[in-house]
Amino acid sequence: MEIEPLILDGKHVRLEPLKPEHLDALCAVGLEESIWLWTTVNVKTKSEMQSYIESALEDQSRGVSLPFVTIEKSSNVIVGSTRFGNIDTKNRRVEIGWTWINPRRQRTRINTEAKFLMLFHAFETWKCVRVELKTDALNEKSRNAIARIGAKEEGVLRRHMITKSGRFRDTVYFSIIDTEWKEVKENLLLKMR
Repeated sequence: MEIEPLILDGKHVRLEPLKPEHLDALCAVGLEESIWLWTTVNVKTKSEMQSYIESALEDQSRGVSLPFVTIEKSSNVIVGSTRFGNIDTKNRRVEIGWTWINPRRQRTRINTEAKFLMLFHAFETWKCVRVELKTDALNEKSRNAIARIGAKEEGVLRRHMITKSGRFRDTVYFSIIDTEWKEVKENLLLKMR
């Protein structure tokens, strides 16, 4: 697994490496409170978005994360962010997460295609044997979206994280393994048509 910044380009979405200069564009679409409701961080200001970017890039420099901006190709506008994280090259495992999209672009083909591009890269380029996804147990919308792409729910880690508000978060883990990828890929291709 070669972990270095790259562009993942689809028909409707392009994932480009996150850079500090994306700050203003991410603030333009990412300071809405509803985006951060179920996350462990709360990004309400430009300085908090800057900290979010710096943290992602610090993880990238340590080789455990590969963050992207999500660009809607039809408008060439940044609409959110996502990343590969918890990268484990020895065990050929990666997590897809830290995904957020401006609410006006949620429930569109953007997230489905972005996940497809990332899964394709994980399984077919990096030859991963496992891709993990997780979300807050209370986040029904995210749970349904993860299941919709074909991931299997594995269980709940109780009191797994403490959110910025101090609430204990139960986290639901999902995964797709290499032997499931062919079927997941075919189903995602059908959904994107």
